[in-house]
Amino acid sequence: MINPIVSANELVKTYSKGLIALNNISMVVNKKEVLVVMGPSGSGKSTLIRTFNGLESFDSGELEVVGITIGTDPEDRKVREIRKRVGMVFQQFNLFPHLSILENITLAPIQVQRKNRIEAEDHAMELLSQMGIEKQAKKYPIQLSGGEQQRVAIARSLAVNPELLLFDEPTSALDPERVNEVLDAMRKLAQDGMTMVVVTHEVSFAKEVADRVVFMDSGKIIETSSPNVFFNNAKEERSRKFLNQIIK
Repeated sequence: MINPIVSANELVKTYSKGLIALNNISMVVNKKEVLVVMGPSGSGKSTLIRTFNGLESFDSGELEVVGITIGTDPEDRKVREIRKRVGMVFQQFNLFPHLSILENITLAPIQVQRKNRIEAEDHAMELLSQMGIEKQAKKYPIQLSGGEQQRVAIARSLAVNPELLLFDEPTSALDPERVNEVLDAMRKLAQDGMTMVVVTHEVSFAKEVADRVVFMDSGKIIETSSPNVFFNNAKEERSRKFLNQIIK
């Protein structure tokens, strides 16, 4: 175990009517690692990564993120501390429609981290340039394509200088021609050493960028392997069945 930035031990999460979303999940994410989480719909992938920044509570187990232990109480003050250090990119962008792109990115640094506005705007422009969309700074989300909006969402997450970035199927809401715009930005982050946990079905991205692939089904981790092993000779029959369905 090298520099774990996330350490989960026997996490359990149960929804109403007895649905088990997380069934004794134990795993680690190491610093500067890119961990890809794959699995069928309803397997618990999104629930898992949402526990890492307190968006989902859990019923039992132990969870430590960026050196902070999260309890089962979602109102725990520690959760707010973790959110200052962990960024998240959602499927649907979640940008504020009434704010300009620049205002979307500088909101958290100014309001939460109390940064000087000029400093926050300079950093935001650097991030937009990194994402290749610096010319869109004064526009509003509705004026951008889906791919551009998602790159804004990534820039917004980076604006607080996170130690960990979580991605919840970041390309699933995009038109096919926009997917690579976002994946290219994520590849660059991986090359720069950003610690990332990515829920995705983008096989080519996972093969190229992931250090490890976690495969989940029915709230359990079925397999954890290197991309080479997982995609070429998965250890578990359930993993192989899943791959046969998504790789044509």
